[in-house]
Amino acid sequence: MISISHHGATSGVTGSCHELAVGHAAEKNGILIDCGLFQGQDEGRGASASDLSIDFPIDHIRALVVTHVHIDHVGRIPYLLAAGFDGPIICSEPSAIMLPEILEDALKIGFTRDRQLIDRVLGVIRSRLVPVPYGKWHPVFDEDGCSLSVRLQRAGHILGSAYVECDARVADVEECIVFSGDLGAPHAPLLPPPQSPERADRLVIESTYGDKDHEDRETRRYRLKAVLEHSLEDDGTVLVPAFSIGRTQELLYEIEGLINEFGGELWSNLEIVVDSPLAAEFTRIYRDLKPYWDAEATDLVRQGRHPLSFEQLTVINSHEDHLNAVDYLARSHRPCVVLAGSGMCAGGRVVNYLKAMLGDKRNDVLFVGYQAAGTPGRDILTYGPRGGWVELDGERYDIRARVHQVGGYSAHAGQSDLVAFVSGIPVPPREIRIVHGDPGAKLALKRCFQSLTGTDIIIPSE
Repeated sequence: MISISHHGATSGVTGSCHELAVGHAAEKNGILIDCGLFQGQDEGRGASASDLSIDFPIDHIRALVVTHVHIDHVGRIPYLLAAGFDGPIICSEPSAIMLPEILEDALKIGFTRDRQLIDRVLGVIRSRLVPVPYGKWHPVFDEDGCSLSVRLQRAGHILGSAYVECDARVADVEECIVFSGDLGAPHAPLLPPPQSPERADRLVIESTYGDKDHEDRETRRYRLKAVLEHSLEDDGTVLVPAFSIGRTQELLYEIEGLINEFGGELWSNLEIVVDSPLAAEFTRIYRDLKPYWDAEATDLVRQGRHPLSFEQLTVINSHEDHLNAVDYLARSHRPCVVLAGSGMCAGGRVVNYLKAMLGDKRNDVLFVGYQAAGTPGRDILTYGPRGGWVELDGERYDIRARVHQVGGYSAHAGQSDLVAFVSGIPVPPREIRIVHGDPGAKLALKRCFQSLTGTDIIIPSE
């Protein structure tokens, strides 16, 4: 009578889309938790970049609940609307501000260049948004003996991210089902960490890093410092393929902290460039939403620091300025850090930088987020240290630049963090479903949970 099904993020890491249905067969009502895009090798599962149709029934879907606005959680929303979904889009208050921005960019890249059509779709999305404060129950439906309410709690992944508590009732049966969305690491800059739910009879949990832990904050900070110092010594460029939301802002925060701590003439020569209109816009939104920052970041602001807007930071917006920057940095000997999208090097402005700079050993490529199998980012990470090559836009480029990965800046919880999230639930769930991870990560996390008494651990397929 209360069922969970999955329409993505079970065969891989991306395409997150889960369904909670309440009631009997023909009379059931349901909600979707996220409706995301497939990326990398996750494409081609019936909803790929070339075929994004919604291939599951939606007549009974009463609402869409968005955990956060990363494209692999929201990218299929325009196609959901096109399939006939006409319900509300429930999300946190910061996500309600950011969702139209991220979908505008997605629509321009993968849907249409027709400005009128884009505006029409965005207008529909804005009219459906229902911003809900953290920690407040929101009723979705209550009829014919069936009811469902949802509550959003801070997930610490990116600004506005939430995990979803669902209170579902059918006749005298009542359950609390929790969908984790993406959980953040506990010591990430800017955002407070997630707290375990008070109750979860069933839990659907991500496993992006279910097989490993991240470096602690101090270790990753000094590793970041070492990479930046290499740029200062060699007068090279550090290329950071950055996700527009979350990673970019956290890195700016940490870089400002390093400049403030170490200062001096050497560090004053380092220029920081954000070459992504979308990342720049979300950095502005992050600045505007300081009430959602954690205590550490808020205290810096009180001290007169500006962790997301400092003297050595330059933002590039126009495509012409972007091309000029690529050409200038490739020829010049000026130390610089460039944060450019996309985060997995599968498109966006970072590709032009990579083409121009991968062949020069003065330069560095720094990965700070997950690289899905089948993306150029994964190939650079795998073959770069061996002096290999990567294919970009159909051409091979030798990798002579140094390649680094600082995993501690992932916005995802590590294995120990995921285990702590579950162990913090007062009564262990009777069922845990592990999604949103590569096969090895899911199996590793399953082994961690097998000591839970009376809990059924499931790795579902779609």
